[in-house]
Formats: sequence, C-alpha cells, structure tokens
Amino acid sequence: WQVEPNATIGEIKSMFHKSQGKSLKDEDVLQHLPVGTTATFYFRDLGAQISWVTVFLTEYAGPLLIYLMFYFRVPFIYVPKYDFTTSKHWVVHLACMCHSFHYVKRLLETLFVHRFSHGTMPLRNIFKNCTYYWGFAAWMAYYINHPLYTPPTYGEQQIRLALTVFLFCQIGNFSIHIALRNLRPPGSKTRKIPYPTKNPFTWIFLLVSCPNYTYELGSWLGFTLMTQCLPVAAFTLVGFIQMTVWAKGKHRSYLKEFRDYPTLRSPILPFIL
Repeated sequence: WQVEPNATIGEIKSMFHKSQGKSLKDEDVLQHLPVGTTATFYFRDLGAQISWVTVFLTEYAGPLLIYLMFYFRVPFIYVPKYDFTTSKHWVVHLACMCHSFHYVKRLLETLFVHRFSHGTMPLRNIFKNCTYYWGFAAWMAYYINHPLYTPPTYGEQQIRLALTVFLFCQIGNFSIHIALRNLRPPGSKTRKIPYPTKNPFTWIFLLVSCPNYTYELGSWLGFTLMTQCLPVAAFTLVGFIQMTVWAKGKHRSYLKEFRDYPTLRSPILPFIL
C-alpha cells in the first residue's frame, strides 16, 4: 500500500483489517494458485503462539499430578488427622489407577502417536485448557478421595461393570488414534476418509465420524458409574458437550471435502447425534 505522510497508525491498521483473500495452506504450490504473473499476499498476525504438543503435555500432566496429591492426602487438603492416610474402600484405589492410566495414556499418545495438522495454537489456550482440566481434576479428586467418601450403591457389581466399560473404551480410543495416525504419513498434512481396519474397535467408523470422542465419552461414563461421584458426572457432561461441537465441525468438514463421504455416519453417536 501507499499511505500519506500524515496517515495515522489506526488508519494503517484498518487497511490491514479490510484486506480480503483466500486462506492458503502451507503445502499450496505457488504455480498452482489461480493468479496471474503477479499476486498480492496478505499476512495476519496470529499473536503469541505455543505448540500443540506443549499444550497437550501441560494440560494432561496437571490432572495426573493433582489427582495423586488428593489420593495421597497431602497436608492442607483435608483435616490434619487424615494427612498421608489411605482410604479403606478399594474402589478409591481402583479409581486412582484408572484416572492415572487415562492421563498417562494421553501423555504417551501426545509424544508418540498424534500427528498434528497445525503446529501451534494461541498462547491463551493453554490457560483456558489447563483451567478446565486441572480444575475438574481437583474437584473430582477431592470428593473421591475424601475420608467420608461412600462407595457406589450397588457395590462390587457396579464397580466391575464400570471398570469393564472404562477399559473397553480406553482400548477403543487408542485404536482409533492409531488408525487416524496411519492415515497421515510422517511430515504430511494429507487428509483422507478414515475407514474401519482389521481391528474390531475401528468398525465403529461405519457409523460415526469421530469415534475417538465416542470412546472418550464411554470412558468417562464408566468412570462416573465406578465412582458414583457428582463432579465426575459434571465433567463427563461438559466434556460431551464440547466433544459434540468438535465432532459436528469435523463431520461437516468431511462432508465438504469428500464428495464420496459415507452418508450413514453421524458425528459422535450412531443414528442420534
């Protein structure tokens, strides 16, 4: 642009905001763009950024450590006479193992499984995400590990059923992550339609676009049933709402990008949602 010497900074900024154009991908090739011999590029300042890996590791490590602090009943959480004591209910110890397993799994998947299409996200997201994950982890852990905690109503049968649901969905979630990883070669941002593989846990792709969220929901429903704890139910509900938003967005993206995308699939819940 050309500006007059007496132009204000605000006027120059407004010229940037008025700029319009097609958003380009990193892998787009210049000679394949629908432009002539000359082209004008506009760059947008995304502000402070942070890598997806850093955000994921931070938001997942927090709940793991926070929950263990409540489980071991470190001082200043409960009354002093309960410092470093253990619960008499075996479901409390089982819940700790399941919760820890879940977040260790997430940390390992972040390091060795996930391939991110975008390298960074806004820095503010780490504060928002950590508040969500860390806050709910503390809320859940406080009540599950509380000295006055009471076990589920239907006892061992309820706990065993819940554990089965939890482990089944954890394996399913991991299977979907592996399937999605195998769709994208290392260093590539290629998008393909995910289809079921020989792994039976991936057959849900026949009915759902984002089965990783379906299995994630199932895991937390199992954990809710296992602990019979209201904060866990609240976390499951809020997580379900958020995952539904993500799943619907990804489902729309699939339909827009692939003309032959299977029409039988729903975003997150087969035939329902």
